[in-house]
Amino acid sequence: MILSFRHKGLEAYFKTGRMKGIQPIHANKLRELLTALNVATSPKDLAKPSWRLHNLQGDCAGFYAATVQANWRLTFRFEGQNVELLDYVDYH
Repeated sequence: MILSFRHKGLEAYFKTGRMKGIQPIHANKLRELLTALNVATSPKDLAKPSWRLHNLQGDCAGFYAATVQANWRLTFRFEGQNVELLDYVDYH
């Protein structure tokens, strides 16, 4: 279950479907990822190859990233069986 968001536009999209604050071209992929994250209990539940889930390193150690499109990623960490600090970022 998703416990918290860092990105307010992503949170609004998740809760209401309002797309202000996200790239409209990413809406379908974000909906798919958010739905999966909301029911995931571990990173193993997110093993779809096109999401390219990977661990982050350095200052972001403990976080995971999943590809939305091109440079855009969802970043998050698991706290027990829940997802927290979910963010939508362009990493370049």
